[in-house]
Amino acid sequence: MIRNFAWRSARGVVALLVILLLALVPVYSGATGEPYFMTLFLRIMIFALAALSLAFILGYGGMVSFGHALYLGVGAYSVGILSFHGITAGWMHLATACVVSALVAVLTGLVCLRTSGMAFIMITLAFAQMFFFLMVSLRFYGGDDGLTIGRRSDFGAWLDIRDTRQFYYAVFALLMVSLYFGALFVHSRFGMVLRGCKLNERRMSALGYPTLRYRLVAYVVSAVVCGVAGVLLANLSRFASPEFMSWSRSGDLILMVVLGGVNSLLGSVVGALVFMSLEEVLARWIDHPMLVLGPAIVIVVLTLKQGLYGSLIKREARRQP
Repeated sequence: MIRNFAWRSARGVVALLVILLLALVPVYSGATGEPYFMTLFLRIMIFALAALSLAFILGYGGMVSFGHALYLGVGAYSVGILSFHGITAGWMHLATACVVSALVAVLTGLVCLRTSGMAFIMITLAFAQMFFFLMVSLRFYGGDDGLTIGRRSDFGAWLDIRDTRQFYYAVFALLMVSLYFGALFVHSRFGMVLRGCKLNERRMSALGYPTLRYRLVAYVVSAVVCGVAGVLLANLSRFASPEFMSWSRSGDLILMVVLGGVNSLLGSVVGALVFMSLEEVLARWIDHPMLVLGPAIVIVVLTLKQGLYGSLIKREARRQP
């Protein structure tokens, strides 16, 4: 019991420390007069939200999407294209990103989800690359050079994301809400069926569950959350680029999930925090941070097969009576 409590406490302490760290960044930034820290952690939280959306289908549904950054790009271009045509309303940007992400996810998901394993990985990659080259070919919207966004989305008087502090806490609140509802989703009846599909889809189908429907809903929900992250990323950088939906960006999201732990939603946040913080620190010392970061990730994955945060959950479960 004592050991079990110790591991439970360790998991809770790590979760609390991560949340406190993210919550107190604006305080530290204001005290030190270094606004750069808020911008850095804003970017980390946005990618943590995108990684969380991937962790939902990868860790609990067994869907290894190697094209998930497609929806990051869809969200970013929803802001960029609408702003280009003079539509700056934030709620319109969000609604467009959610609707387009859902439509793309339904159309591609109906094809991808009829496969599994390597075929699923390659088809998701193929769809992402199709949209990548589509945006590269649209010279009217910047093509390969991307699309500059003149101003951030307008959400009215009650939320001015042009104020970096307000923007920061809005993203923080959205990340916390996503974690909360993600946990409810995972532990609901729907989540149990989704995990059953991961373990043995044929058996779940034999029991009468429409497995394709369940997996498709999960895939669409994941895509919409990632599309929202794309809206936030476009507002942070005030730029939309085909690079947002490139295969390397999808690879980064997978690395964040695996680094933190595929069987935990909070693990994806930990993974994004560690991955992007190390990348930022190493970039100040060497030209190619992945030369150091890559082997480090391999070592972590080999020694802690459940990831940095996921290993705490695994050990806790192992010690339960």
